[in-house]
Amino acid sequence: IILSDKRNVSLTGLTGLTRLENEDNPVNLVNPVKTIPSLLAVAAVNKALVEAGVRPSVGVVVESGEVREVHHFAVLLGFGATAVNPWLALATVSEVGRADAVKAAANYVGAVCKGLMKILSKMGISTLRSYRSARIFEAVGLGPKLVGEYFAGVASPVGGLELEDIERRLAEAGASDAAPVLPPGGQYRFRKDGEEHLWTPQRLVDFREAVRNGDFARFRRYAADIDANSGVTLRSQFRFRDGTAGDGAAAAPAPIPLEEVEPVESVVKHFVGGAMSLGSLSPEAHETIALALNGLGTMSNSGEGGEDPARFGTEKNSAIKQVASGRFGVTVEYLASAKDLQIKLAQGAKPGEGGQLPGHKVDGLVARLRHAKPGTTLISPPPHHDIYSIEDLAQLVYDLKCVNPRARVSVKLVSEAGVGTIAAGVAKAHADVVVVSGFDGGTGAAPLTSMKHAGLPWEPGLAEAHQTLVKNALRDRVRLQVDGQLRTGRDIVIGAILGADEFAFGTSMLVALGCVQCRNCNLNCCPVGIATQKPELRAKFAGKPEHLQAYFRFLAADVRERLAELGLRSLDEARGRVDLLAAAGGTPFDFGDVLAPAA
Repeated sequence: IILSDKRNVSLTGLTGLTRLENEDNPVNLVNPVKTIPSLLAVAAVNKALVEAGVRPSVGVVVESGEVREVHHFAVLLGFGATAVNPWLALATVSEVGRADAVKAAANYVGAVCKGLMKILSKMGISTLRSYRSARIFEAVGLGPKLVGEYFAGVASPVGGLELEDIERRLAEAGASDAAPVLPPGGQYRFRKDGEEHLWTPQRLVDFREAVRNGDFARFRRYAADIDANSGVTLRSQFRFRDGTAGDGAAAAPAPIPLEEVEPVESVVKHFVGGAMSLGSLSPEAHETIALALNGLGTMSNSGEGGEDPARFGTEKNSAIKQVASGRFGVTVEYLASAKDLQIKLAQGAKPGEGGQLPGHKVDGLVARLRHAKPGTTLISPPPHHDIYSIEDLAQLVYDLKCVNPRARVSVKLVSEAGVGTIAAGVAKAHADVVVVSGFDGGTGAAPLTSMKHAGLPWEPGLAEAHQTLVKNALRDRVRLQVDGQLRTGRDIVIGAILGADEFAFGTSMLVALGCVQCRNCNLNCCPVGIATQKPELRAKFAGKPEHLQAYFRFLAADVRERLAELGLRSLDEARGRVDLLAAAGGTPFDFGDVLAPAA
């Protein structure tokens, strides 16, 4: 069966298909009137063939102009496609590389194959035949009827669009005038009139000027712009209940004076640094983060690359020391210098992939700290090879507490369906902190496919972890920490309402220190000396601890104002108060599971 969208034709109305005649020629199922997404077509055909009992003897080939990225291939194959012809992508790369169109097309196909192999490997699957129709996906924003009918077995913690919604959107798109040129895109980098990003040029300018000049009014403008105009996060689809009639008046406390809310110095103690290693960052940037956060009385995170022993016990010491699968830099002295020992089981930006530091960033210092040779690419495997069960994790937690009895032990997980069960296991393993990391964290060094198509937003994962811990009477045994593109006081308060005690920051800290969002962190050519080991570029680093401290204080002040508006005196009071949140009007999403009370 060939499913084609060439000449604006595609498959429709397959739910009634019950049998197929055996023919030598493939059946080309097209409809000249309507076009539907290729994934929906594949899912419908695959379901009909399975129900007719003829799926093993029939191949399903997709010809689609929609297919461009590795993820598009992975999803089509995962829902039953036998082969995929990305005709528009091939035509485009052939045109771009017209000097040698065959080589350009071959390079594209080779890149797609490598990307698929990476996905298969991190899922523990050896052959494409085993991956086909495996349906090992999670969805965000698909309604239960649509999932049940076409994507059975796929978890969708946030409900939303049904078949009629998709049909309406396609009709609206078809009724609009065709654009004279292709849109600018901008999925991975900001483009004018392109796709929306949290960081825009104006926000970057406002943020940087605010923290460098101590200008809280400028920070308020930056935060207000994100809170009011950004729609790229799930939390942007929430609103705070205001206590008006019919809007939870009994549950929403009256606003209180700002003076009654916990002070900035107390709020800041809930903020910690995200894990960014020495190696991914320059020594200057890494040390500046530690200086800033130690000065605020909170903790920075060493990341998985070890740390110079000369920093232990000084104001440049990272209070959180990470233990990752590669065990780079992990020594007894390293562990003994920490206040918090973090076991990294996965990364939110690239779950299931481990870490990789290119050889050109492994200079003499980095190699010495990681006990490696300069110029050698250093790879952390996806799993810890000594952790295959909760009992194994409990053993490592015990070992770390024996090395450093004064330190907390935290375990870093990623947001995913079922993370609550894992969080409960972590609590039973006697860890002190559970970290839930969202998919949109990470730096420009994360693979593009993983950056956009792996993991879930932190909102459903955090809510599930909190609810499961409460249900199993484990919530008071651990603290919950969350990370993933936290930007404003509104984000922090929503995180607390969904169950978080602590909040970790990564990219925004780097922007406070001068990051200009080049997104070439893996190339060792950062122009502002943050994500590079080249001496001539490191000399350009102009970040100061005061810049980062100003950011955290401004953020804490923003949090206090939000708490006062909600009638809450502290972040601890906000924890778990989902009665103060509701879905925004007009949102297509169903947040019933996310905003369910923990009991």
